[in-house]
Amino acid sequence: MLKFLNCLTTEHDLRLVVVAAVVCIAGCFTTFRLYSRMRGARGHVRGAWLLLTGLVAGSSVWATHFIAMVAFTPGLKTGYSPSGTLLSLMIAVVFMAAGFAVASAQRSTTNDLTGGVLLGLGVAAMHYMGMSAFVTQGQLVWEHATVGMSAILGIGGAAAALVLAGTARTIKRQMIGGGVLCLGIVSLHFVGMSAITIVPDATIVVPDQLLSGGILTLAVGSITGMIILGGLGAVAIESQTSRSALERIRRLANAAYEGLVVVQSGKINDANAAFCELAGAPLSELVGRPLLGAILTFDDDAAARDGVRREGKLAPVNGDRQIPVEVFSRLMDDGARIETTGLTVLAVRDLRERRAAEEKIRYLAEHDGLTGLPNRNSLQARLAAAVERVEASGESLSVICIDLDHFKEANDQHGHVAGDSLLVETARRLQSVVQAPSFAARLGGDEFIVVQIAGGDQPTAAAELSGRLIDLLAAPVMYDSQELAMGASLGVSLYPDDGRTAEALMANADMALYRAKESGRGVYRFFKREMDDSIRERRNLARDLRQGIADEELVVHYQPLARAADGEVCGFEALVRWNHPTRGMISPLEFIPVAEENGLIGPLGDWVLRRACADAASWEKPLRIAVNLSPIQLHNPALPTLVHEVLITSGLSPSRLELEITESALFKDYQRALDNLRRLKALGVRIAMDDFGTGFSSLSTLQSFPFDKIKIDKSFVENIHRHDRATVIVRAVLGLGRSLEIPVVAEGVETEEQILFLRGENCTELQGYAIGRPAPVDAIGAWTVASAQAVEAIVPSADPARRSA
Repeated sequence: MLKFLNCLTTEHDLRLVVVAAVVCIAGCFTTFRLYSRMRGARGHVRGAWLLLTGLVAGSSVWATHFIAMVAFTPGLKTGYSPSGTLLSLMIAVVFMAAGFAVASAQRSTTNDLTGGVLLGLGVAAMHYMGMSAFVTQGQLVWEHATVGMSAILGIGGAAAALVLAGTARTIKRQMIGGGVLCLGIVSLHFVGMSAITIVPDATIVVPDQLLSGGILTLAVGSITGMIILGGLGAVAIESQTSRSALERIRRLANAAYEGLVVVQSGKINDANAAFCELAGAPLSELVGRPLLGAILTFDDDAAARDGVRREGKLAPVNGDRQIPVEVFSRLMDDGARIETTGLTVLAVRDLRERRAAEEKIRYLAEHDGLTGLPNRNSLQARLAAAVERVEASGESLSVICIDLDHFKEANDQHGHVAGDSLLVETARRLQSVVQAPSFAARLGGDEFIVVQIAGGDQPTAAAELSGRLIDLLAAPVMYDSQELAMGASLGVSLYPDDGRTAEALMANADMALYRAKESGRGVYRFFKREMDDSIRERRNLARDLRQGIADEELVVHYQPLARAADGEVCGFEALVRWNHPTRGMISPLEFIPVAEENGLIGPLGDWVLRRACADAASWEKPLRIAVNLSPIQLHNPALPTLVHEVLITSGLSPSRLELEITESALFKDYQRALDNLRRLKALGVRIAMDDFGTGFSSLSTLQSFPFDKIKIDKSFVENIHRHDRATVIVRAVLGLGRSLEIPVVAEGVETEEQILFLRGENCTELQGYAIGRPAPVDAIGAWTVASAQAVEAIVPSADPARRSA
């Protein structure tokens, strides 16, 4: 140790020693900077980095050695052999490249130690090869133990440098590795220098042509400085390029909607902003954390495959609720860089919005969008499950079919928004009284279902619940500062008496509801087996009627109207008949109520209007045609438009068309009806009040609208001279018509006696079997063909008891 210190302090120029140390530190740091790049590269790129690393490391070690040799002042003339000097440089470069190549081949301690041994041997070989090129006026005597110690220090320092530096990816690691390597190099050099003793020998001549110390210092310093600067420049350029590329990639990744996370060896290497937000932590806290099994778990145990979609749960590190995610993985090992080995990029998509949308779609598929109650599809499944439950548990079950009594009136008078309010309030009231496991559902329109699952006896439990529902749904609803009337009719079927399947129970509850409506509404009725056939018959009739309208199975018969004064036919009333393909001709008394109950009266009335106008337009004589309007047609805002279109299409003069309405139809929505009548009147169409005397018979109606005709109901006409009161009423109505200057038509005229009475009371027109029976259009040609002489059709009635319609 004393000899080592004496050698360093007394036999060396400390200024040049400092220069050598600076060169060594700079060179070793630059070497590990290059080494970090070499470890992450493969192929030709790795070869280029290896060459540059070996050159910088070898030249740095060589320069450190020879600058320190220049600093050595033994007090004798010294010089250096050019061949030995250059050979030592080559040895340093080759050994350094070999050592770093072995250390970077595989990330293991064994490789680091093996590479360190090669580096240390290279430094020792370079040093002692350089010492062999040292020439002085004396003999060099070596202490072999000290030489061995110097080699051990060099090898140990190089091995420790590689182990401590690791992958050298950070500046800190690079500085540690460079510092330890520098310490090993310096230790080897100066311990090795202390191993020699120079014995002066005047016979040894140092040639003048050998390199002097000044020239050697300048040359070595300049060349080594350029090499080190070149290495640092390459690292700086590559780092800047990598940072720029990384920044562009990071900006692109952060712009992605999906979370992107880079995983290597099962731990998070990098991530974009979207993933950090999902994970609930900044990137600095996520890097190095295990991902799979800790933050991210998959729903299945299948092995991960490249590009295969998998679903799982992401647990934020801040403890928030787990997030359902969809994950796509991609292996990023490009085979060109060691640092990409096992590198996997995962695209993590947040499924919360999609799951919420799927749940909403599922909810909408199973629930009514307006009321929130289960819909028809959901009802079928839930009712089937309820049947299975009560079959196993022994509980009782009833199906209650509910139909709102005043829904259509609210919809027609106040609009669909008011109707929707009634439906929503109905659902709210049903939910307030129905407790699980019972439930309520909406079939559609104004129909609801309540499925009652109870432990009590039936039909007592169903009757009690039905009574409560009747009372609950009878209370009016406030809408826009107005009270909307409510009410409901209920039909009840019981399990298992009325059916053992969901379909049978619902069908029978619906039949019971039909019976409740026929009973006056606002009541509930239980299903009875005997009602099945009659109700089924009416429903079959409704189905056939709907098809019959489409297939034009309906026909129009025309009943003549004659002037009372001379009996000349002045017009016809259109009366619809149904020629059923299997049942034959069906009376209007049978199918008209069915049409009204099933919403077919509108299409039926429109068809009759079109057919009657088309037939009347083909008559040679310009006789009037009377067509009855149903209440639904009368309150339809599109009625005037329809009539106008029919008149144009058929070519019928508006003055020939006479539309008949009943007074009771007006009061459903009085103002709307009057508005439609005024619009029809403006077209030139005549308006007649039909069945006068059977409805309200309000004189205010005659005052509000200028009717073109009043028709006395047949129930009064057929009792002329049979009942004094009927005769007086007919006489009074005729007098009222004369006073108001409104022509009066008597319906149901069937006898000569009635004709004479009505003619004597100045009745304007007559209609009935005594004038003519309803007949198809091809049977009334005698009246519709133009002739010089008017055709009289006063025919005695063969069956006075038959109706005229």
